[in-house]
Amino acid sequence: MSVSPATANFEQLIATREARVGIVGLGYAGLPLAIAFADAGFDVTGVDISPDRVAAVNERRSYLVDVPEERYDVLGSLRATADFSAVGELDALTICVPTPLSKSRAPDLRYIVAAIESLAEHVRPGQLIVLQSTTYPGTTEDVVLPVLESRGLQVGEDVFLGYAPERVDPGNKTWHLRNTPKIVAGVTPRCLAHTEMLYSTVVDVIVPVSSTTVAETVKLHENTFRAVNIALANELALMCDRLGISAWDVINAAATKPFAFLPHYPGPGLGGDCIPVVPHFLSWRLREYGYSSRLIEAAHEVNAAMPVHVIQKVADALNDHGRAIKHSKILLLGVAYKADVHDTRESPSLEVMRQLLQRSGDVTFCDPWVPEISIGDEIHHSVEWSAEAAREADCIVMLTPHCQFFEAPHWKQARLSVDTRNVFPVGPDVWPI
Repeated sequence: MSVSPATANFEQLIATREARVGIVGLGYAGLPLAIAFADAGFDVTGVDISPDRVAAVNERRSYLVDVPEERYDVLGSLRATADFSAVGELDALTICVPTPLSKSRAPDLRYIVAAIESLAEHVRPGQLIVLQSTTYPGTTEDVVLPVLESRGLQVGEDVFLGYAPERVDPGNKTWHLRNTPKIVAGVTPRCLAHTEMLYSTVVDVIVPVSSTTVAETVKLHENTFRAVNIALANELALMCDRLGISAWDVINAAATKPFAFLPHYPGPGLGGDCIPVVPHFLSWRLREYGYSSRLIEAAHEVNAAMPVHVIQKVADALNDHGRAIKHSKILLLGVAYKADVHDTRESPSLEVMRQLLQRSGDVTFCDPWVPEISIGDEIHHSVEWSAEAAREADCIVMLTPHCQFFEAPHWKQARLSVDTRNVFPVGPDVWPI
């Protein structure tokens, strides 16, 4: 394949860092990516419809755990805008908008569609457009490609279109954007080459795959793997509860096997914007082909039932001491979906709190990362974790295992100050579910 003038020019712009890079959507995936490109020497423009995010970036304020404000101090050019006309000045764009589920567990592509339609009004020849949002197999070619072609642009010649799924784990101190291998794909070979060129400037290992549909499915399979194996761990916890043994003891012992086992741990349910959501993209898509993804559906049923099981364990613990959930003081430790982040998206802790409140429990929560949460029409504020807070509680429910904050010395002091028969932690030492 000969090198086209557009390809040669794009390669030169990337090599000299003269390419102007745009990121559409400045959330958990988009902002770290924007900062990575700016850190690599590119002139970066972030586009977001949220005026708060735009202002925060331009004022160098942090709103994500993975982007502390000191990251801005060493950056080159990074600005944000809500004006999509800025797209016309850029050479490469990555779309990082959310893709939620509808109430019927179907993919909601309105943000992707709105983004690509807004971009298409300003797209010019020579540009690379990469979709990074998690979505169902076929979205890049079935949804994004037609919008670009409707503008009279030939993809692979006039403009270039790729897909590169995000692999973000907020709060992970070991694996981050630079050292996590990046899956990339293109609609045509030239599209793939452009996508590889762009991401190789911010990621150490690039993994090209044969098509955008393969890349889209890779992302779904990664998250489905987690959802199914967590469901297995959760079901193990349910079985061990019946057997009167610790699921943590079982899992930790099994994890000593040096091959053919990868430990997953039970919890109060699934949280985050990926694992509870994206497996349904795959099952939804396959229904169009007459296939029922039985394992995905079974895993969903197990994981979705865990908050109810936690409620039952709370009721049992209180009942053992002659109390009911109604009017009992219940302290929840951790409402983020994982330890040491402020992300409450799809957090099962919210469902646990909602159900305890519905049963007239006197419920408070402590999470140093989450100052407040909304349950129904009410706003609840985090309380300070202290020995006094522990003593006042009839039941303590630790919903976010391994949280560094609750492992601090004052946690140990508080446990000594409270009747440990009323402590109801979720963790490897006493695993109740």
